[in-house]
Amino acid sequence: MIHYLLTFRAMDIRERLEKREDYILSPFAQKSSQTRGRLRPEPECDIRPAFQHDRDRITHSKSFRRLKHKTQVFLSPAGDHYRTRLTHTLEVAQIGRTIAKALDLNEDLVEAISLGHDLGHTPFGHAGEEVLNDIHEGGFRHYEQSLRVVDILERDGKGLNLTHEVRDGILRHSKGKGEIVIRDDAEKPLTKEAEVVRVADVIAYLNHDIDDAIRGNVISEEDLPRECRGFLGFTVSDRIDRMVRGVISETLKDPELQVNFGEELEEHIVQLRDFLYETVYDSNVVHGDFLKCSRIITDLYQYFLQHPDAFLEETEKSDFYDEPATCVCDLIAGMTDRYAFNLFEKIFLPLPWNIPL
Repeated sequence: MIHYLLTFRAMDIRERLEKREDYILSPFAQKSSQTRGRLRPEPECDIRPAFQHDRDRITHSKSFRRLKHKTQVFLSPAGDHYRTRLTHTLEVAQIGRTIAKALDLNEDLVEAISLGHDLGHTPFGHAGEEVLNDIHEGGFRHYEQSLRVVDILERDGKGLNLTHEVRDGILRHSKGKGEIVIRDDAEKPLTKEAEVVRVADVIAYLNHDIDDAIRGNVISEEDLPRECRGFLGFTVSDRIDRMVRGVISETLKDPELQVNFGEELEEHIVQLRDFLYETVYDSNVVHGDFLKCSRIITDLYQYFLQHPDAFLEETEKSDFYDEPATCVCDLIAGMTDRYAFNLFEKIFLPLPWNIPL
C-alpha cells in the first residue's frame, strides 16, 4: 500500500487518470493519452486528461452559454418546460455517457463532443439554418459552423484549441434525414465515441421533440404511429430506455464494437423520425413562425453586408477578420433568438412613441 501511494505521488494526477483509462476502457475506446493532439501544441494540464480539459473549455465558452436562448423546436414558448438548444445538448450528453459507460468507451470524450456539437446552430432552430444556407454564398451547415466556433471564433479569435478527436466528432455528428448509423467506413468519424454521440443525438431529439409537441398540443400521444408505440413504448421514458438498451445490446454483439441499433429498432426509429418531420417540423403550427423569422435573418444579413460600419460598431471590432460575408454570417449564426429579435427591432422598426396618459 505504501509503495502504491509513493508511486502515484511521483506522477501527476493526469497521468494517473490516463493509466486508469488504459486499465478500464475497451480496446476500441479512444484513450486520452493517445490523442492525435491539438491544432496548436500546448502544455498538458497536470490534473485533467485531454478530453476532460476539452469538455471544461466548451462548458465555459460564451457560445455554450448562448444555447440557453436558442430555439430547439418551439419559438419563444410560453411554458417553462420546453427544451432549448442547451437542454437538448445536456440530454445528448447524458444519453451518450450512459451508452459509453456500458460499452467501456471514453465518457469524457463523448461528453465533450456532445456539449460542443451544436455550438454553431443559428437562432430560430433549423429554419434559421435553412435561411442562411440559402442566402450565404457557399451555403451554411451548423456542424461546420460549430467547428468554426471552437477553432476560430471563441476567445476573441483564438479558438478553444480542442483535440482532433473532439473536433472530428463535432463535425461528423449530424445526420438530418440521412442515415442514422454511418456504414461507409470512409464517412465514419475517427472514434467510436463520436459514433455514440451521433446516435445519442437522434435518441434525444426524437423523444424530447415528441414530448414538447405533445405539450404544445401539436400532436397527441395517440397520433404516434401505432407500430412505433407498440415496439418502442408508450411514454417518452420507455422509448428512450428502449433505444438506449437497443444500441448497447446490438453494439456489444459486434466483435468490432460497431455502434448500431439493429435492423428492426432502426426501422422504427426512422419511421418515428419521418412522422416528426411530417407532423411537427414541417407543420404550419411550428414552421409557420419560423418562416416569419426568416425575414429577420435575411434582412439582418443584407443590412450588415451593405453597412460594414454598422457591423464593426455592433461587434466592437476595428476591422473585418475575414471576408465580410463570412464575418456577417458568423454574427448572425451566433445570435440568440431574443438578440436577433431586438436587433431587428432596433434597426428596422420605428421607436415607439411615448404617449402621455
